[in-house]
Amino acid sequence: MSQPKAMNLRFPDPSQRAAIEAAARQEGVSLQEYILSAAYARATAVEARFLDAFRESMSRSGDAFAEAPAAADPGGEQRATELAARRGLEEQQERGHAA
Repeated sequence: MSQPKAMNLRFPDPSQRAAIEAAARQEGVSLQEYILSAAYARATAVEARFLDAFRESMSRSGDAFAEAPAAADPGGEQRATELAARRGLEEQQERGHAA
């Protein structure tokens, strides 16, 4: 089995590399570990923002449906009308197949 390859860390700006190395030393970790930890923290922060926005959106949607229950739950008369319309369509389809 082959050995895992080390990360290739190239920094076009030497001062950027020096700042990141200093931050890694201050944290007491390797440069690779510091960069991976920062990337993971950023990714999880993005995920948390997405999930918060999703929950907020779901809450607004739930509030909208709660305000108009008639649209979400049709009454008996509307259900009967819809069933009659469905039966009519099914009868038309059956007649079309028989021809």
